[in-house]
Amino acid sequence: MEKLSVLGLDVGKKRIGVAGCDGLGLIATGLTTIARSSFVRDVEQFKALVEERQVQLLVVGLPYSMSGEIGFQARQVQKYAKRLGVALSLPVEYMDERLTSVAAEEQMKAQNLSPSRHKAIIDRKAAAIILQQWLDRRRAMK
Repeated sequence: MEKLSVLGLDVGKKRIGVAGCDGLGLIATGLTTIARSSFVRDVEQFKALVEERQVQLLVVGLPYSMSGEIGFQARQVQKYAKRLGVALSLPVEYMDERLTSVAAEEQMKAQNLSPSRHKAIIDRKAAAIILQQWLDRRRAMK
């Protein structure tokens, strides 16, 4: 079985939640949250992760509207993800991220943690949910 190394990203205006998967592509785990400052700085932080984990692909959560359309925010995420993919020389795939932050907040509440005080953890958990959905879909298609 070939080793799989993918990063899942929950791209926001202030932060990017980052998740990774185990080598078999079964389980996604939140890794870190990158505070956005400049694109160059973001790329520097991602390069370290990409090298360390030997990443092959980026899976980016796309914030479709509830009607399923791509709105302004989704186009902004696509634009950023394309630039990031080029800068890192990695392919990019998209996953519907509707309600992933809500699911992440529910996980936090179940752990008796305050979502309002732990926004970076929510971003990381949302990235893990996005990546897990992608991994599950990938397995189902095999």
